[in-house]
Amino acid sequence: MRSHWFKYLCLLCTVLILVVGSFSAYAQYPGFDAPGSRVSGRGAVGLVPVESNIDGGSIPMGASAQVVVLFRNEGARPVETGKINLYPSSNVAASISLNQCSMEALPSGAECAIAISVKGLQAGAWRLEMLMLHSGRTRLVTATLSGSVDANGDSADKLSSDIETIPNELDFGSLASGQALVESVILRNITSNPVKISDLFINSSANSGYTVEAECEELQAGEACIATVTWSPQQKGPATGVLVIKHSGATGVASVALAGDYAPDDVDEAEIFPDAVPGKGLLVSSQIEVSFGNAVSSTSTITVSLVNVGDSALTLNGIKLSGSDNGLSVGANGCAEGLVLEPIEACPLTLTWSPARVGALLDDIQVSHDGARGILVIPVRGDAEEVVSQNQKAIVLTTSSPTRVIGRDDVTSKPNNTGHKSGATQGARAYKAPIVANAASALDGLKITSFAATRAIVNGPGGSRLIYDNEQIMLGGVVWDVNIQRNGIEFSNGADRILLLFDRSLSSLNRITGQSSQSAASGGSNSKN
Repeated sequence: MRSHWFKYLCLLCTVLILVVGSFSAYAQYPGFDAPGSRVSGRGAVGLVPVESNIDGGSIPMGASAQVVVLFRNEGARPVETGKINLYPSSNVAASISLNQCSMEALPSGAECAIAISVKGLQAGAWRLEMLMLHSGRTRLVTATLSGSVDANGDSADKLSSDIETIPNELDFGSLASGQALVESVILRNITSNPVKISDLFINSSANSGYTVEAECEELQAGEACIATVTWSPQQKGPATGVLVIKHSGATGVASVALAGDYAPDDVDEAEIFPDAVPGKGLLVSSQIEVSFGNAVSSTSTITVSLVNVGDSALTLNGIKLSGSDNGLSVGANGCAEGLVLEPIEACPLTLTWSPARVGALLDDIQVSHDGARGILVIPVRGDAEEVVSQNQKAIVLTTSSPTRVIGRDDVTSKPNNTGHKSGATQGARAYKAPIVANAASALDGLKITSFAATRAIVNGPGGSRLIYDNEQIMLGGVVWDVNIQRNGIEFSNGADRILLLFDRSLSSLNRITGQSSQSAASGGSNSKN
């Protein structure tokens, strides 16, 4: 009996030992741990997210939103964090803007925050996975962020960039003239991180005429710069291109579409006066055409004004006539080569025509200058009824500028022993008379119709005048000292000396000789008959 109880006791001890050993062996496997002890964030595993799935909300396309992720240390010992990797969807860009967990080891039970900057690139739902290493038992902790990107207007199918371009499309419109157009494009960093611009260029056809200039290298958060696009069309028709900006942002590139249409106007004949150009002088004339009229039979003179109506000074480089054998000449005084005309300043241009042939005068004045267009052409027209003999024209020997014209009170006339009136006397009272630019013009139209050693008769617009040698006479409002020479009459007034030639073919001796020759020839022929 005692032996039976001993056997039962030994068997019971064996069973107890087996049971205790079994519990000890099973306790070494994780499957017998507390429920959820192997799941991140449960038990004494270390760092866990406070919320594993985070709603990032709606983000406007092109804008950035800050999403905060909280972590807690549920282990018994402090935890240190390590590298963080972000895996965003294709329609967003993400970066770490704040990492509070990396400042120091996180004590047990404490929490830290990590801020993630999420930028919407394209409309649609977005998702981001975050992985962070730490020194806790699980070594790795994850969190999931999700939300949506909202489109703005018609930009649902467009992709935003870290570099915002203003405007995002550059249209030069329709261009009718050949002048280049210049527009600006603003480049702005709309992220919270610096962005480097590595290249900026235009992709277009060779004849589109687009060029770009910019000094944009690195843009800080919110900083902007300007790129200047110039369009100089080279061909008629539409011109397109793309301004490409390569940068170090998440998208890596931004672009601006370029468009323009060159439709030049039909070419018309050039007007005599061009349009005003800023910063340039503009030369115009007081007359569009210089006309001497019809039935011209004597020397005629016309003066026009050349005026600088631009906003800058201009210099006259030269004045010349297109023709050379029609008796037309340009006065030496007034407008001349090298003269500088300030804005609204003018100069006189004097034209003299002594018809060299009967008929129409077709000529032009060419005035070259450094203002707008650079040349001013003024037509000169007229019609001659008679030819003005060059043998009777006035020759300027010496001249002074200008000559004073005296009035009627400067001359006291009295009869002399020859029966004609003498010139100015010593007692003539002073009279301040107007000024003439060219004293020779006072003798225009005068001809010597009768010529002798001590006297001569001149005919002009005012009729015939008898002139005596070494006396004074008033012609054209100027008092002249008369000196009859062998080939004509020299008129003197101060420094002005003008010689009026006499055509000897008009003398009575030549006429008598010619008539005698004709009579003799006639008589001889009659006697032969």
